[in-house]
Amino acid sequence: MSTIYYLIAFAAGLGITLQTTLNSQLARGLGGDSVTAALFSFAAGAFSLGIFSLLRGGLITSLVAIPSQPLWSLAGGLIGACALFSYVVLAPKIGFSALLGLAIVGQLLSSQMIDHFGLLGAIKRPVSMLKLGGMLVMLAGLAIMLFGDRLTERFLH
Repeated sequence: MSTIYYLIAFAAGLGITLQTTLNSQLARGLGGDSVTAALFSFAAGAFSLGIFSLLRGGLITSLVAIPSQPLWSLAGGLIGACALFSYVVLAPKIGFSALLGLAIVGQLLSSQMIDHFGLLGAIKRPVSMLKLGGMLVMLAGLAIMLFGDRLTERFLH
């Protein structure tokens, strides 16, 4: 694997955190209206992707092909909108670290299932015991991150 792919994935993770922070600030600026904040955020993203697609020259061809696609294949947009909305709502309630830690664990668990079973047309990549062990270590890390201060306080005081 090329190192650049890993760096891009890492940068995307940094971007998700920044996006979540910015969207929460937008919601606050809109009087706490999380739905409208998510709408404007998604609209800005859709507009940007539309411009990029136009510049690449693939927008018209893709628009023509959309009606022949199964309806379920468009569910990614709905899921993304729900995720963005939940991030905007949950960030001020549970904090960015807890929100994104739980979101990442959810992504890892679902991605392991998709890889292992080759779901939704993905390439089948069996999950090894070592990968499962790594997942358990990450879950333990998340538990420490979420509850460590409370446990430390309880046992040291």
